[in-house]
This record gives sequence, structure tokens and C-alpha cells, in this order.
Amino acid sequence: MPSNSAEFAPRGAREWLAAVFLRAVVRIAVKPVLSPKVPIPWQRWWLKRLTALVRPGHRVKIEEGVLGGVQGEWVRSARVSANTGQSAAILYLHGGGYCIGSPATHRAVATRLARATGLPVFVADYRLAPEHPFPAAIDDAVAAYRALLEMGPVVVAGDSAGGGLALATALAGRQLQLNPPAALILFSPWVDLTTSRLSDKAAEHDAVLSRAWLNCCARHYLSGGDPQAPLASPIYGDLHGLPPTLIQAAADELLHGDAVRIHDALLNAGVAVRCEIIAALWHGFHLHAGMLPAANAAIERAAGFISHSIAPPVLDRVH
Repeated sequence: MPSNSAEFAPRGAREWLAAVFLRAVVRIAVKPVLSPKVPIPWQRWWLKRLTALVRPGHRVKIEEGVLGGVQGEWVRSARVSANTGQSAAILYLHGGGYCIGSPATHRAVATRLARATGLPVFVADYRLAPEHPFPAAIDDAVAAYRALLEMGPVVVAGDSAGGGLALATALAGRQLQLNPPAALILFSPWVDLTTSRLSDKAAEHDAVLSRAWLNCCARHYLSGGDPQAPLASPIYGDLHGLPPTLIQAAADELLHGDAVRIHDALLNAGVAVRCEIIAALWHGFHLHAGMLPAANAAIERAAGFISHSIAPPVLDRVH
């Protein structure tokens, strides 16, 4: 798969208006809550309330599950049986700065991904900081990944902190001599917990994130640990030999720079990587799948990337 990058933008007045409306809603309803001034339990409570307003849509089945001792949710397209035997699957690691978020908050993106690929998606409910600091999240992600490998090829995907965690999972799996993922899908990945390279200009435009909140989350997660530890900040790890990787990020987001940096680092390490930057959008836009056409289109492109990264006979068994 060629290593390249591309830029996308909302098409037409209707998509542009949808983006403008949702950006305003997110800036008003979410950004003020993602603040060091708001206690973590209140942030979790508010996101849970907002999540209750989102419906996963038709043609999907959502069931609680456990993989490798890790709680989570299975999200399956209605056309996929829960008893498909050995088959490919997606491990999805949700975002939230390692402190908030859950399978419930990410059902929109998980269900869209399941429908677009036809693959079962396991959304891990990994342990969160500050109650469970590093390396609890990576331990849980690896445990779920190891269990999924027993069923067949695994694509590891995630957004924001979950994107960094997906990359860290691949690095940890390599250390443990596990089979590598079939592909990595990184939506706006947070790969550098030092936050030293965040742009002040990007911070002004981001409708969701602030530098102060990310710094607070990093402190909770690291709990005094090294912010450059590769399994916490994969940008500082040895990236050679990793699987085909797709990165998608918004042009108007604080982690835009992280997405570009990890793309360049993977490219320099000889990894087959593609980076897509979507104009006029904000951090976490994938979570608006079903409401935002640009999010739907981005996930469809991710599904295409996955289909090219997994052997066709495997996909034939799943569909």
C-alpha cells in the first residue's frame, strides 16, 4: 500500500452547514466541561448524559462482552453472526484522555465501523485514570488484543487517547512476540503526552480540546511516570515493522500536529502509512457519524483501508 497523504473537505452547502451547526453545539456543550476546573467524575457524568441522546442506528447488534478479562461491548452488523468462528475482528479503543469515555460514548463510530466493514468490533472498556494510571490501559488493551488474536486477524483502531493506545498496543504486542495487527486505524491520535509540541494557534480553533485539559489528563494517567515512555507516548518508540496504518485528523484541532508527526515518523520507519486531513472539522468529529456526512465518509474510507489490509478470504468468511 503506497505511503501518502491527502486532504478532504466537506462537499456542498449542506455538508458545510451540518459541520457549522455541530461545531457550535460541541463548543457550547462539551468544551467547557473538558477542563481541569471540572472534576473527572462530573466530566464522565456529563458525557454519559450526552451519550443518552445518541442512537446507534439500525442493522447493528450491541452486546456486553469480556475479552481477556477486560469488559467491553461487541458491536456487530446485523448480517454478521456472533458465532462466525475464526474470523477477522476490530479492537476499538475509545478516546477521552485516558480519564473519561466508555464504549457507550463511542457507539456512533463503532456501529458505523461495524456496518462499513462487516466485521465485529469489540470496544474495550479499559481502566481509566486517575483511579488506574499507566500502564493499566495498555495492560487491558493488550489482554483484549491477545484474546482476539485467538479468533483470527485483528485490526486495532482508536481515537484520540485511544489512537495513541492503539499504536502502543502494537508496540507492546511486538515486545511480547504476538502476531502483529492486520492494520492500525488512528483517528486524531494523541501520541505525545509531553504536550510540548502542541500549537497555540491550533488550540484557538479546536472546538473540543484545550492544552490545559490535555496536560491535566497526562498528569493523571502518568502519575509521575516518564511522559516519553514509548508505551505512553508512542512517538518516542521504535516504529519499524508496524502494520499498514491509516491516520485521519481534522485540520482545526489541537492534535493535528500529533497526527502529522506520527505520520512522518511512521513513514521514516518504513511503515505503509496514509494520512488524511479533513478541513473545517474539529477533534473527535468521527463521533458524529450518522449526523455528519464528513464523518460517515471518513469511516467509509477507513473501512476500505481495512478491506485492503486483510486477506480477501478472511473478509469473505465474515460478510
